[in-house]
Amino acid sequence: MTETGFEKVPARDRRRFPGISSRAYEHPADRSALVALRKLSGFDTVFKALSGLLPERSLRLLFLSDSVRVGETQFPHLHAMLRDACYILDLEKVPQMYVQQDPRPNAMCIGLDEPIIVVTTSLVELLDEEEMRAVVGHEVGHALSGHSVYRTILLFLTNLALKVAWIPLGNVAVMTLVTALREWFRKSELSADRAGLLVGQDVTASMRGLMKLAGGNHLHEMNVDAFLEQADEYEKGGDLRDSVLKILNMLPRTHPFTTVRAAELKKWSQSRDYQRIMDGHYPRREEDKDASVTDSFRESAAHYADSVRTSKDPLFKLVGDIAGGAADMGGRLRDKFTGAAAGGGSGTDTASGGKGGGATEQG
Repeated sequence: MTETGFEKVPARDRRRFPGISSRAYEHPADRSALVALRKLSGFDTVFKALSGLLPERSLRLLFLSDSVRVGETQFPHLHAMLRDACYILDLEKVPQMYVQQDPRPNAMCIGLDEPIIVVTTSLVELLDEEEMRAVVGHEVGHALSGHSVYRTILLFLTNLALKVAWIPLGNVAVMTLVTALREWFRKSELSADRAGLLVGQDVTASMRGLMKLAGGNHLHEMNVDAFLEQADEYEKGGDLRDSVLKILNMLPRTHPFTTVRAAELKKWSQSRDYQRIMDGHYPRREEDKDASVTDSFRESAAHYADSVRTSKDPLFKLVGDIAGGAADMGGRLRDKFTGAAAGGGSGTDTASGGKGGGATEQG
């Protein structure tokens, strides 16, 4: 059963976003993938065919039988947060929420026909009210974006492909698909973090929640600014070997690293895009059907290009130099390995200036 309508308003004064489209807060890479899927001809037919093969009914029965369903008489404070989050993001059907006994702090949004939100007891015990509000908003953001639908289907297809990985070159193809899916998953988490901020409208609480996920319930021992400094040190630290290790560490993960999530959310909270949403200027759901796939992919490509250009990571800086056409790269390499004077040629001078400009910090 799902609830409809809103008899109550949020417990404190927060802005509401009537008719907001998930495109308003989605990360460019996440948004381009979703717009393309929504435009894909025949996707609804495939979805209906796959829905009968997926264990969704089994999952619903499992949570119903072995978890606690949130409602007015069970975890009422979570029930109120859930309704508030749906009210703020204008999600008419309030998803079911369950609390599951688990020593690991976690939350997820799953399901095809109707999303289900599951939070663990460890997470409920770890976070205070405003931190938990951001998490609930995060999961409602997943529901509004349709992440639960696309994730479930794509994971099913990935698992199916793994069964035929014995086919020559099949494993390479499968790992390429898995790597691409995980990259999208990580960007969808950044999208949901933004949704959590739109619901909680308290960036400090969002930062605290992420810190607790990294360091536990020891806020008196932690500091937000120092935590964000870790993200900066992680991005720019080390040499090319460390850059490769960062990529290898990230590949198996479905979530970005916690310090990176905090830095990304902080940056978005200070952006013009966030302020425009808070001022009531955002894409509406009724306009989703007119969203351009080409424009979405262009925005995604521009975002990645900008990330490479402004990144402080040694590998990305090198890629930025090459992609940016650092003048006479071949000449620079020749001079480096032959010991020629760096200041003699105009090409080398230009290249050095280009490199300095490529290291600009992201705003």
